[in-house]
Amino acid sequence: MAEEVHAEMVANVAKIVVAEGEAVEAGATLVILESMKMEIPVLTEGPGTVEAIRVAEGDVIQEGDLIAVIS
Repeated sequence: MAEEVHAEMVANVAKIVVAEGEAVEAGATLVILESMKMEIPVLTEGPGTVEAIRVAEGDVIQEGDLIAVIS
């Protein structure tokens, strides 16, 4: 079953840390968001493979936007 990772706040995508197809462990950082000059890592809840990254560096995302899919 795939895990969808959604944004918890409005933020800028500062950096994408993983690539599609990459295996990740639980708690791995997927992307780093920037909001109010703070960097916020977005982490996986469980292990898996990055099926899709749905954002690009520099994007402004809204609360609830899909960031990545982990299978």
